[in-house]
Amino acid sequence: MNKKIVGLGLTAAAVLGLAACGNRAAKNNSKAKTDLKVAIVTDTGGVDDKSFNQSAWEGLQAWGKDNGLSKGNGFDYFQSANESDYATNLDTASSSGYKLIFGIGYALHDAIEKTAADNEEVNYVIIDDVIENKDNVASVTFADNEAAYLAGIAAAKTTKTKKVGFVGGVKSAVITRFEKGFEAGVKSVDKSIQIQVDYAGSFGDAAKGKTIAAAQYAGGADVVYQAAGGTGAGVFSEAKALNEKKNESKKVWVIGVDRDQAAEGKYTSKDGKKSNFVLASSLKEVGKAVQLISNNTADKKFPGGKVTTYGLKDKGVDLAPTNLSDDAKKAVNDAKKQIVSGDIKVPEK
Repeated sequence: MNKKIVGLGLTAAAVLGLAACGNRAAKNNSKAKTDLKVAIVTDTGGVDDKSFNQSAWEGLQAWGKDNGLSKGNGFDYFQSANESDYATNLDTASSSGYKLIFGIGYALHDAIEKTAADNEEVNYVIIDDVIENKDNVASVTFADNEAAYLAGIAAAKTTKTKKVGFVGGVKSAVITRFEKGFEAGVKSVDKSIQIQVDYAGSFGDAAKGKTIAAAQYAGGADVVYQAAGGTGAGVFSEAKALNEKKNESKKVWVIGVDRDQAAEGKYTSKDGKKSNFVLASSLKEVGKAVQLISNNTADKKFPGGKVTTYGLKDKGVDLAPTNLSDDAKKAVNDAKKQIVSGDIKVPEK
């Protein structure tokens, strides 16, 4: 196997690819065609989780549009309601003519490993995990901890109660990166700030997310960062319910994840003001990675057997500064430069 680990700072081609993957198609939209059929298999969050899976699906839709394809005719998704659907969906996609299949999330690791062994003529991509010794599997990971560190700075610069919260989906190496990066960012600003950490045990339980958020806000947290997929929708709904009963100046905040979730924060306060409670969102360019790898595969350059990690330096992660104060923006931008230069090493666990 030709395995290659592409580390942070060594992915200039990937940087250009992530930044320009949309440009290629824009220039060739009238003639760019391919017979490559591409599919994604979601984790239990689903394509409408307003987070990780949705970003992947939006990226695939953009790729399909750029290449004159339509849903069900060149690209599609297979949604997993529960973990037992992973293998079934992968098998169905593999037997339906799809030659490039993305598994969205580390939870699909075992199912992809087995399906790839049974279908060597099909290429697979595992997002957020690593599968080794498979030439027909590419692995894509992200330096989530770097974006989470910036989210921690944003939270610390904003909190008035000196209490913030973190809501995780399922305890795992991936979500631990979010948690530890966030904690490090908070503590880099003020070590006395308290951080409440809770896990829902699911990426698809909005009701559980709402319950956890309610407890954190009731405990004094005024900024909550959620890295929980569809479960995170409950954090937004709880913040909205609370904020609609408060004057605008007393709002509590949510920090979004994986994609810019600012649209989820719109509400009207008790004193009649149109406002938004999304402080910022940590970004993870899953959709652009889907586009880039699909383009490369169509060009016979599938990165089989390789592990690619996208971080701040590669523009694979970032922070959308939706409602940050000028002070918070400066602190975030300063930290970003130091992470890229290597002066700040963000913990992963």
